[in-house]
Order: sequence, then C-alpha cells, then structure tokens
Amino acid sequence: MAWLLDKEIKRKLPNEWKGIVPTEVFLTEARSIVENAKEKGITMRVLGGLSIAMHCQEFKEFASKLKRIGTGVIKGQEYSDIDYMSYRHHREEIREFFDKLGYAKRRATLSSAASERQIYYHPKGWFYVDVFFDKLLVANHPINFRGRLELDYPTISVTDMLLEKIQMWEAFSIKDLKDCLLLLKAHEVKEKGEKESIDASYIAKLLAQDWGFWYTATTNLKKLKKFVSEIDKLGPEAEIDPKLIAKEDRNELSGKIDFLLERTEGEPKPFGWKMRAKVGTKKKWYNPVERPETVGGFGIWEAILKEED
Repeated sequence: MAWLLDKEIKRKLPNEWKGIVPTEVFLTEARSIVENAKEKGITMRVLGGLSIAMHCQEFKEFASKLKRIGTGVIKGQEYSDIDYMSYRHHREEIREFFDKLGYAKRRATLSSAASERQIYYHPKGWFYVDVFFDKLLVANHPINFRGRLELDYPTISVTDMLLEKIQMWEAFSIKDLKDCLLLLKAHEVKEKGEKESIDASYIAKLLAQDWGFWYTATTNLKKLKKFVSEIDKLGPEAEIDPKLIAKEDRNELSGKIDFLLERTEGEPKPFGWKMRAKVGTKKKWYNPVERPETVGGFGIWEAILKEED
C-alpha cells in the first residue's frame, strides 16, 4: 500500500472502542479540523451525512427512532469518513495543513483529479477525509459551492445539505432517506432561507435552470413523501418501527415536502428548460458517478482495514 499513500498508515484503535470508531470522535474531529483551518485562513466546511448529524444535535431522539446507523464498511459504525468542501485557491494550503496534522495523502489518480478532490487518512487509520473544491462533481447533478461556504459554520448550509442528498439518482440509499427525514424534521422550510432553515426559493430557482436536476430532485422528494405517508408498510423495510414515528411528525414532514414541491413547481421555467422537458427521460438526464463502495477511498479503505492486525 506504500505507493498509494505518501506515508505509512496502520489502523490502531483504543481497545475500549472494540473495533468501532465512536460517532463522537467523528463529530469532534470534524469540527476541530474546520476550526484549525479557520485559524490559518483556510475555508473548509463539513458536508455529507456527518454535516446533517452536526446540525441536528437537538434531534438525537428522532434520529434514534430512524435508526440511522451503519455504512456498510464497518458493521455497527455510523460513519467511515469526514467530507469537506473548500475553495480551489486553498488547494496547496490544504495539502500542507493535513501534512502538519499527521494525515497521509492519498496519491492523486485520474479519477481524483477529474473529480477535484484530495483524500487523506487519519494518522492512526481511524478514518479517511475527503476534500472537494468549489463543486461537488462526484454527483449525479454537480452542486456549485462557490460563494456559499460562508453561509454557515462549521458545515455547509442546510439548504445545500438537502440538495446534496436529493441530487442522487443512482445510489439514493436508506441512509440517505433517513438523513433527509432528519434534516427536514430539524429545520423549517421557508420562502427565504435563514441559517437554520431550508431555502425553498433558492432550491426552486436552481432547479428551474436544469430540467435533469429538477426531475431527479422532485422525484426523490415525491418518494420521500410516499415513504412518510406509507410508513406503516414501508418503515420496516428501512428498519424503522412505524410506531415510533408519531402522526404529528408524519404530518409535519409531509407538509414541508409539499411546500418544497409546490414552490419548485411554481417557479417560472425558461425556454431551454421547457424544451428539455419535452425530451424527458428518453435522453439521460444525470451524470453517472462511481459506485458508493469504491468512491470514497478508491478501494484503499479496505486495504487499511486488512492491515489492522
């Protein structure tokens, strides 16, 4: 594995962890890295499922009802990595920043270069860190973060968190479904977004510029509503006990989804959008991306786990 990383990394976990890195370790390290980067003038924000967990700490009880746990990499461990978005002009600074923290950089590949990302591994092999620049290109519908990282701290905005989830067409998972439900439960959906609310206007205007993104996002939102409305039947398939999700919660979630769909539907669409809509799904409307089992560490995470002993 030496040729893959710029320094040797071996996985060493405290015995009391019993082979699983606690969620609290991810939360603490994620925030610490953002704070340290800020001190050095580097803008970094947490994204992905971990950012949702950080932004929904007051709704841990609801998250536990959803049983949002497991990554498929390590059984019983909630997360396997920390994802960040930064600006491209910080690229070289970030390389030096992680080196001083003792992290090992994953050597660049054609794939990582094309997707504008850098991958680093914790000094003790606890997890890896994925850093993206300007845009989330590893997506069915790339999301532009230029000028948006200042909207919140230490995470991306809750609006962008939702967009990051509902842009998925090929690999929208049970984990992503639960992240969306938690995000919607913990935040209001408003016409004009504030720090603690989802900006329906921004989402509607963004989707009005891209029929493909609109189709994927609205399809996912409709599926979310269907799941909520039929949770008595569908809940067990997602390992959710329907009895734990109160009627008030179901109504609240459905109402927020309805507002987003109505606001998106009512946004005026330009001529180009309408012409693309006529073609519909006869033409591929999304960008294919790498499969979730390889996209994070390009297979290297598994190599570290094998070397644990």
